[in-house]
Amino acid sequence: MSVPDDVLTVYGHGKRTHLGVVFLPPNMSVFTSSTLRPLLVRVVAEALQAIFLGNQYADRVVERVLRQNPKAGGRDRAFVAETTYEIVRYYRLYSALLGVEPKTDEHFWQLVGIHLLLHTGNEDVLRLSEMRHLRPDDIRQRAAALRQQRPFRESIPDWLDALGQQQLGERWDETLAWLNRPAEVALRTNRLKITRDALQKRLREEGIETRPHGSADALVLLRRQNVFASKAFREGLFEVQDYSSQQVVPLLDVQPGMRVVDACAGGGGKTLHLATLMQGKGTLIALDTLAWKLAELRKRARRAGVHNVETRVIDNSKTIKRLYHSADRLLLDVPCSGLGVLRRNPDSKWKLSPEFIENLRRVQQNILRQYCQIARPGGLIVYATCSLLPAENHEQVRAFLASPQGKSFEFCTEKTIWPQDEGFDGFYMALLKRKS
Repeated sequence: MSVPDDVLTVYGHGKRTHLGVVFLPPNMSVFTSSTLRPLLVRVVAEALQAIFLGNQYADRVVERVLRQNPKAGGRDRAFVAETTYEIVRYYRLYSALLGVEPKTDEHFWQLVGIHLLLHTGNEDVLRLSEMRHLRPDDIRQRAAALRQQRPFRESIPDWLDALGQQQLGERWDETLAWLNRPAEVALRTNRLKITRDALQKRLREEGIETRPHGSADALVLLRRQNVFASKAFREGLFEVQDYSSQQVVPLLDVQPGMRVVDACAGGGGKTLHLATLMQGKGTLIALDTLAWKLAELRKRARRAGVHNVETRVIDNSKTIKRLYHSADRLLLDVPCSGLGVLRRNPDSKWKLSPEFIENLRRVQQNILRQYCQIARPGGLIVYATCSLLPAENHEQVRAFLASPQGKSFEFCTEKTIWPQDEGFDGFYMALLKRKS
């Protein structure tokens, strides 16, 4: 698949293949009076309508919009992507300033105008006829007042703000602020083909500057750019994977020659990480309920030079039962609310609901209780989410250990990664061992 110049494919938690858009740094906004054209505003307004009225994913909408405008210049494409995502991120605040729930073309044009007035201070936007009702001074005054209230300042539904406060207490305020900051882009070195130092050198030769971070595998882009056009990517020398996500697989302590099962593999980011730590030796079985995700995984595996992955679609309970008592290691990167990756998928907060999260908790517990028997006696399990809610994390682990199925397991350790820790995604992981 060809990738637009301004789009990065980011495989966050394996449950939704999501695209994170390459933005210019905040001090390099593409908006000037000479570059703002009605066409650009129209494209953004139509993208917003698809997201909020059509209930489509923001990443897929932006990807489609950029594909439909292949001749647009880099600055125009960046303007469309950046502006769309920032309005999605602050949709509640901007809608309150608009004064009505956006429903019409003109409403969405005015959301763009409100964002530009607050983001750039440039009032040239008022030259567009659709913006004629906007009053800059009034907008700024009301924005200052609304930002005194956290649900408007961070632009989040009341119920989700209340849930975060109830679950995380004093930690919620800082965590939520960090979840509204655009994420850095991290790369994971494919150690089957190259070392991190050698990869950094290769990327530098292609004009891509990075800095090492943390583990032996991670590099972070110094500026956002299209890494997928690089020869290094086409040769399978790295994957785009958030640094927090990179910390999940090492907890399993996989070794070459083991039999390992990734039971919620999705697009395969963590599957490929498992393969590198196994040095390509042993058996690695990737499971998912969606065949198209496993097809994407196989394509990525070929590029990465991974040959020990077997994919299986979970089409009934027999698929799981055939694997009982067989795995040295089992990864359960379960479906979750994605609260820890809101910075990459800001539209998620408008698609979540209390009922959806409660249903997810049932799914998570069912996966734990049904899939746990894949681990052989003495084998290890990692339960992981990209959520920060205890209800999806350690409370789920405690409930599992107290269940009849969980009596055969012992708790080893757990870790929560907060976005404010190092500036990356929020993640939770727990290590369990099946008793011999």
